[in-house]
Amino acid sequence: MSIWEAIFYGIIQGLTEFLPVSSSGHLAILQNILGFGENMDAVAFNVLLHLGTLIAVFAVYYKDIFGLIRSFFSLCGKIFHGNFKMSEYDLHEKLVIYIVIGTLPLVPMIMIEDYLDMVSGYLVIVGALLIFNGLVLMISDKLSKGNRTLDEMKPKNALLIGLCQAVALLPGISRSGSTITGGLLNGLERPDAVRFSFLLSIPAILGASVLKLPDFFAEIPDGKTLGIYLAGAAVSAIVGICAIKLLGYISRKSNFRIFSYYCFAAGTLAVVWSFFA
Repeated sequence: MSIWEAIFYGIIQGLTEFLPVSSSGHLAILQNILGFGENMDAVAFNVLLHLGTLIAVFAVYYKDIFGLIRSFFSLCGKIFHGNFKMSEYDLHEKLVIYIVIGTLPLVPMIMIEDYLDMVSGYLVIVGALLIFNGLVLMISDKLSKGNRTLDEMKPKNALLIGLCQAVALLPGISRSGSTITGGLLNGLERPDAVRFSFLLSIPAILGASVLKLPDFFAEIPDGKTLGIYLAGAAVSAIVGICAIKLLGYISRKSNFRIFSYYCFAAGTLAVVWSFFA
């Protein structure tokens, strides 16, 4: 892999991981239409790219993350002393619980991960799912503005948003788009829906990387290749920060219609290509 390829993959990963257009769907299109993607089979490169996107979330939401770490221990103390009243937990203590609940639906999906990966080889399905993702984004724009803050969330709301995240494991369905829409359906204000979506991505991205660590250490690349991989990860982090900031701005000032149109176009291209390739 050349450094330019690594940079290209880093840009794609950083953009599509956070903008509501599906990173897995784009990778499938790159593999099937343009012939790219062979290097993405390198576990080490994959892990480092995801580490880059994780760094992006930490860079933007570091205050929340430090608050969550601190609140995890204070929450454990309250539970140890028999205090189970949600009303007596502060916001970050509640968020710890909500993130755990929202992550639970991903656990059974690990069992069918290989089958989900197989879907990427069927371009017509990926295209159809991208078009469906566009419809989901249009629906999110039609939803009435919620007035519920994260502090007013309930465990059942976190579970429903987590189910949306689990569905987004399908290539072509955006994780951020699904979870933000799930938050809006649960009455969250749009900025809080975006905020919870990105915080919920932390255990998802981290967990996916941890599961691949044995393979990562089994194929540690040489120094030059590792340097190229790290360059791709750095680009992924920088572009990811920009994508998070952009989505936050758009969610406050505008809507997701432009992403809907993009998904319709990309999905239609994939479906048409699948019949003529």
